Amino acid sequence: MTELRDIVETFDLLGDWEQRYQYLIELGERLPPMAMELKTEDNRVKPCMSTVHISAYRDPATPDRVRYHGDCDTAIIKGVLALLIELCAARTVAEIQAIDMDDIFEQLKLGEHLSPNRHVGIYAIVGLMKSQAARLPILAAKRA
Repeated sequence: MTELRDIVETFDLLGDWEQRYQYLIELGERLPPMAMELKTEDNRVKPCMSTVHISAYRDPATPDRVRYHGDCDTAIIKGVLALLIELCAARTVAEIQAIDMDDIFEQLKLGEHLSPNRHVGIYAIVGLMKSQAARLPILAAKRA
């Protein structure tokens, strides 16, 4: 499970915003492909100018934890999506609901370097991630 402080440390090690953008692009490139059948209208982030899809699911091996599939058609936002998926991976619904997007923006200094339209889109991504997590059924624990 990736912690925000780990991402902040990585961002701090990168000298300038060119390198940080490149890091975000690389995160996006490492995002596993999202199955076409998951790219539904319900999974699309509508207020986002980019085409972004996100789908929450529970892994039967860790039924109390939420995981995500995601994809985006633009490199920077796909990187931010990958970062958000990393931050939310293997967390409980309550932990995901507690995510403070303002704190993330402040600690990573994203607010200073992303356009207002991208801010709206990123908040919408987090909003959809939270609402999908809240609607997931609880799976029975996997029996050995």
